[in-house]
Amino acid sequence: MNSFILLFIAILSEVFASSMLKAADGFKKLLPSMGVVAGYGFAFYFLSLSLKVLPLGMAYAIWSGLGTALTALIGVTIYKENFNSKTFWGLALIIGGVILLNFANGESHSA
Repeated sequence: MNSFILLFIAILSEVFASSMLKAADGFKKLLPSMGVVAGYGFAFYFLSLSLKVLPLGMAYAIWSGLGTALTALIGVTIYKENFNSKTFWGLALIIGGVILLNFANGESHSA
């Protein structure tokens, strides 16, 4: 399977797990708590598979940048957290940083 697809599955799993942390209410709710454990388990499994091909720095930049941005967007859309110009620009800078890191890598990788 394409290593970028594996990385994307890892990111979605991590975002799911992070979202379940909020719903778990300090691990007082069983199903969301199980979602946290399963989500992080899948996330690290698929991340480890993607790292067989992808460079660690590039994979981690994509993982952390997209994971942060998607988790923030879930906070805004599902948990009705505040979204303002600072939030927008913060997310834009994170995504821009991920893009720059990938361009700066300058290497051609067969994924």
